[in-house]
Amino acid sequence: MHLGPALVAAAILATAGAAHSAETAVTSSYEQLLQLHRDWRAFEQPPLAGGAPDYTVDTLLRRYAELPEYRDRLEAIDTSGWTVAQQVDREILRAEMNGFDFHVRVLKPWERDPAWYMVVWNDQSDTPAHEGPTIHCALEVWSYEFPLSREAEAKMTRELAVIPPLYQQARGNLTGNARDLWLTGAGTIRAQLVSLDALAARASGAGPKLRQAIQAAQLATEQFADWLDAEAPKKTGPSGIGRENYTWSLRNVHLVPMTWEEEVDLLKRELARSHAALKLEEERNRGLPELPVIQTPAEYERRGNEAVTRLLKFLADRDLYPMRDNMDPALRARVGSFTPLETRNFFAIATHYEPLTLYTHFYHWWDLARMRDEPHPGPIRSQALLYNIWDSRAEGMATAMEEFMLHAGLYDEQPRAREIVWIMLAQRAARGLASLYAHDNQFDLAEAKAFQVKWTPRGWMRPDLDLLGFEQQLYLRQPGYGTSYVTGKHLLDDLIRERADQLGAEFSMRRFFDEVNGAGMIPVSLIRWQLTGYDDETQSLRSTAAR
Repeated sequence: MHLGPALVAAAILATAGAAHSAETAVTSSYEQLLQLHRDWRAFEQPPLAGGAPDYTVDTLLRRYAELPEYRDRLEAIDTSGWTVAQQVDREILRAEMNGFDFHVRVLKPWERDPAWYMVVWNDQSDTPAHEGPTIHCALEVWSYEFPLSREAEAKMTRELAVIPPLYQQARGNLTGNARDLWLTGAGTIRAQLVSLDALAARASGAGPKLRQAIQAAQLATEQFADWLDAEAPKKTGPSGIGRENYTWSLRNVHLVPMTWEEEVDLLKRELARSHAALKLEEERNRGLPELPVIQTPAEYERRGNEAVTRLLKFLADRDLYPMRDNMDPALRARVGSFTPLETRNFFAIATHYEPLTLYTHFYHWWDLARMRDEPHPGPIRSQALLYNIWDSRAEGMATAMEEFMLHAGLYDEQPRAREIVWIMLAQRAARGLASLYAHDNQFDLAEAKAFQVKWTPRGWMRPDLDLLGFEQQLYLRQPGYGTSYVTGKHLLDDLIRERADQLGAEFSMRRFFDEVNGAGMIPVSLIRWQLTGYDDETQSLRSTAAR
């Protein structure tokens, strides 16, 4: 059948119009998601009571009752015609809502965890946000430049003013019976006094309002710590949340397609693999000289900076990684410093043998530099996700990078350094496995720490150093964080397998890093969906979301 020119033109216009209408509909529905995201983030910030965030029971229950409205809005959005990336954004928002659900329903840090009330943070985290549950009114001392400007003094004064009313409120909120969380949290609050003393010294030349605010914060913190110590003998209950709750959070908040039991199996396997690999490395290196241990501050600075140069040159020469100008300063700023032998923790021991072994883990700082200098173009992924939802990607990639570089040949001229990589993996598997048993209440905190010490090779994890207590406290406070290093690495390993299968000869590690980085700081399961198009994991996670 022959159509005349007019009919052809009309058909073309009709097709174009339909396509335009469909595109407009997609744009409109995706804008609904973005508006919901803005509304959600505003809602997630608690109201104030007496100048402090309100975490009282009545307020929390009222806010929790509003959660279904946000979930209903999310489900009502028509996703027809959406790209995979847009659908991934929807799952991110769903995970944040699940995170709020889990915090109010199960974790309840304002009720169970005194460390939740720590306000003053001296150091920047190497992850997109603080590791573990963090109060909404955190004072980030590291973000200020000293001496303080007049505007900065006023801002810090306002932030410090939150502490006295907050700690008065906390006495009524903290009704939980989690003994290990209580005892370690009391220590965290008392440690804040040291931070406030240091802040008072740095701000000694500031105006009277800031100095008075620091003094009031010091008094309130000391009185709160004393109250926590006085209440501690009454606390007798377990601190783990149980394997059922753990699995729900793992799958629905952090979007890790595993269960508590499956993580136990994985970490057992990785603990065995790392110990066996270490023994084989030792056999391979038998007769070789030991690595020279750094002896002086000057030697540490020299070898640390040489290690940064070596790593960046290795990546560039092998075309292993999409290099950026900000990578050198980001890593060099974290070289660290010499630590006396008697106070070296696990990671200081490693860096004083070979700094490069830990600097590969400092992929974290490249992530943060990228988030600052090349933020993800989508508003949902341009900022840190709530509730540590990014942990499988952030900690998983940093941990994977250690072994990736070993296999890629970084230590070919330093075979003894390969041993340290396996020791670090063993330590991470041991501490993660201990945290799993702690959340199942098979271990109390003391037993979790003892397990981590026992299964960290060469006695590098000592019970008398603060790092051990810090790590197990964090993992008890944030279910899934202790395992995210190993679990995230496992998911990334599998993603390499799938992308290599898809791309064939076009696959390269440089392309892999570029694709993963480009997806943003989101769970590995969502990165997998966006890169491969496979949505089976996401569908599986959503099918088990009901409580």
